[in-house]
Amino acid sequence: MNTAEIPAYMAQVGAAARAAATLMAAASTAAKNQALRALARRLHAAAAALAQANAQDLQAARDAGLAAPMVDRLKLTPAAIATVAEGCEQLAAMADPVGEISGVKRQPSGIAVGQMRVPLGVFGMVYESRPNVTIEAASLAIKSGNAAILRGGSEALNSNLALWTLVQASLVEAGLPADAVQLVRTTDRAAVGALITMPQYVDVIIPRGGKGLIERISAEARVPVIKHLDGNCHVYVDAQVDLDQALQVTDNAKTQKYSPCNAAESLLVHRDQALAFLPRIGALFAAKGVQMRCCPASKALLAVVAGAELVDAVEADWYEEYLAPVISVKVVASLDDAIAHINRYGSHHTDAILTTNHPNAMRFLREVDSGSVMVNASTRFADGFEYGLGAEIGISTDKFHARGPVGLEGLTSLKWVVLGQGEVRT
Repeated sequence: MNTAEIPAYMAQVGAAARAAATLMAAASTAAKNQALRALARRLHAAAAALAQANAQDLQAARDAGLAAPMVDRLKLTPAAIATVAEGCEQLAAMADPVGEISGVKRQPSGIAVGQMRVPLGVFGMVYESRPNVTIEAASLAIKSGNAAILRGGSEALNSNLALWTLVQASLVEAGLPADAVQLVRTTDRAAVGALITMPQYVDVIIPRGGKGLIERISAEARVPVIKHLDGNCHVYVDAQVDLDQALQVTDNAKTQKYSPCNAAESLLVHRDQALAFLPRIGALFAAKGVQMRCCPASKALLAVVAGAELVDAVEADWYEEYLAPVISVKVVASLDDAIAHINRYGSHHTDAILTTNHPNAMRFLREVDSGSVMVNASTRFADGFEYGLGAEIGISTDKFHARGPVGLEGLTSLKWVVLGQGEVRT
């Protein structure tokens, strides 16, 4: 397909999605659940074929010199397949929000006014690397009664095509329209430009990938965008803290996996605990090859750690999302300083306090302006699956329409409904 053919192709995809969305909005809960369970079954059965398709993408990525974090995100491991299959089963077991009426109140005129939860319609998903997003997006579209147009990265085309084939077969098995989930089958970037400028067909765009991709889509889209630009997540060790617990949580938040957006990128330590905590966490980081970019106070305390790779932090480090074995480290004078630092330099994604002081924990929850705020838990839990959403379409750092991990409910909206018995306005 050449670039000149893209507008007509995308218009065809958009029209098919809009037609499918009408059918999906009226689909029964039983049919949607049947499709999800069928998809989970097919994912398990097709493990070998999926591994083969993914191996082609991985080899091509390495041959092209793709950065290590991107290659890591591209892997479709047996564990990843099992996780998305479990997500489908979990979604099938969840209550269907579509059609739910809430908040009904009788008005003096006699009418009853409430709100009904309804699908958004058609969402476009533009994402890089992670092929598991294909299943997460498809499964959420099915359960929420939406249609989806998926445009994965060129580096994952073989994996995405293999997964999408399973999705379409599952939809058809359940008597639902195959076009409810479509995969854009061209790697031409013009397809993205068309997708994000088709308000007649697309109701919302959800970009998931690097900062450059998301900035481009946010600037050029003619439909609403649900997004987060980056994930500069903080762990703050308070003055009163269980040090052993803090070590375990901080280590997990940074090193359990480096590439996700919910991995910790910044460590703040209260000066009253800096001497006790920093050498111990520094030893753990040094053993795993984590570079520490330090303020002067933290560098002085970490200098005793054998093998530690210490670098003087610059202003840009406090903003940085590394997605790598690198972390910024700063000693702060107070909880107030920690909160101010996070709200200034953070990306409003996920931030955690480690403390045994309950009032401090509650202040942190109230005053840190992020989509997810945690007490004594790893930032790596900021995930739709871990939150019990069944799957996650992405993370939003905006405040409208959804915030934090966006799951099933985030793909629906509310409309007003009025129930009357012949009332007329006077």
